[in-house]
Amino acid sequence: MPSAELLKEAGRQMTICNACRYCEGYCAVFPAMERRRIFTKADLVYLANLCFDCRDCYYACQYAPPHEFGVNVPKIFAEVRADTYQEYGWPAILSRLFKRNGRAVSLVTGAVVAIILLFVLALQGPAVLFGAHVGEGSFYRVVPYLAMTVPFLIFALYGLAALLFGACRFWRDTRGSLADVVDFGALWRATQEAFGLTYLKGGGAGCNYPDSAFSHGRRRLHHLVFYGFLLDFAATTIAAFYDHFLGWVAPYPLLSWPVALGTLGGIGLLIGTGGLLYLKWRSDREPAEGRMVSMDVAFLMLLFLTSATGMLLLALRESPAMGTLLVVHLGFVAGLFLTAPYGKFAHVVYRYAALVQNSIEQART
Repeated sequence: MPSAELLKEAGRQMTICNACRYCEGYCAVFPAMERRRIFTKADLVYLANLCFDCRDCYYACQYAPPHEFGVNVPKIFAEVRADTYQEYGWPAILSRLFKRNGRAVSLVTGAVVAIILLFVLALQGPAVLFGAHVGEGSFYRVVPYLAMTVPFLIFALYGLAALLFGACRFWRDTRGSLADVVDFGALWRATQEAFGLTYLKGGGAGCNYPDSAFSHGRRRLHHLVFYGFLLDFAATTIAAFYDHFLGWVAPYPLLSWPVALGTLGGIGLLIGTGGLLYLKWRSDREPAEGRMVSMDVAFLMLLFLTSATGMLLLALRESPAMGTLLVVHLGFVAGLFLTAPYGKFAHVVYRYAALVQNSIEQART
C-alpha cells in the first residue's frame, strides 16, 4: 500500500492545488478535489485513479519544480496508482509482479511460448510444426482444438476474477457502497466518458504529451488501441459462434466477418501501440514515475507483438511458417491474459471505477 510519507506528500500537493484552483477546468480530478477539505488515503487513492495523466496541470502550474513547493501532480498520482495496483492485486503473492513488471511480463510470456513450443514438438512432431497445412481445421492440426481453447478460457476467467476482486476492494476502500453499483445513470455517464476518453482532452486542446505542446495525438492513439482491441474481441467471439453453433471451422475466408474485423483491429493495435511507444520514448520524464513507465512499455510491447504475430499468421497461414507463427502468437496471447491483472491493463478497471464514483458525486452536489 502507499506509504505514510507518500500519502502525506500527495495530501500536501492537493492542499496547495485546492487553494490555487487554477487547473479546475482541465479534468475530473480538480472538481473532485474541490469537493474535499481534507485528504484521507481513500480520497487520494480515488483521485489518483481518476487522473488520466494528461499532464496539462503540470505544465500550467506556477508551483511545479523548480519552485520550492514542488507540485507535480502527474508524478505523485502515478506513484500512488503504482502502489495501489499492488495493494489491490489478487492473490497477494502475485501482486509482487507489479514491482518489476517489464521483467515479469517478459519472463512469463517467454516461458509460455517455450512451453507451447515443447508441447507441440513432443505431441505433434517437427513434421507437423514445420509443415504446410491448408484447408478447414489446419490450425488444429498443429495445436489440437481443446489445447487451444480450454487453457485460454481458464486464463481469461482467472484474469477477470482477479481484476474484479481488486475492483471490489478499491470500491470498498474509496467509500463506494453496494447501492451505488446499481446507479445506472452513473454507470452510463462513466461509460460514455471511458469510451470517449473524455479526460485525455485535457482542458480541450489535448494533452501536454509528450512535451509541453498541446496535442490530441495521444488520445487518438489510445482510441486505436481501445477500439482495435474491441474489434479483435468481436472477431474472436464471432469465430467461436461460427465454430460452436454453425459448425464452420477455422481458418475463415479473408472476407469473412472474423477475418475482416480481426484485420481492422490488428491494424488499429499496431498503429496505436507503435505510436504510443514512440510518444513514451519521447516523453518528458519529470512528470513520470519509473514503475508506471515500465508497466506502460511492457503492456504496449506485448499488445504490439500479439497483434504483429496475428497479422503475420493471417498472411502466412498456408505456408510452412504457419505452425511456428501459431505457437508464438498463442504464447503472446497467453502471456497477455496471464499478466493482465498484474500490469498496466489494471488501469482500465480502476479508472472506470473512479469515473463511476465521480459521476455519483457530481449528481449529488
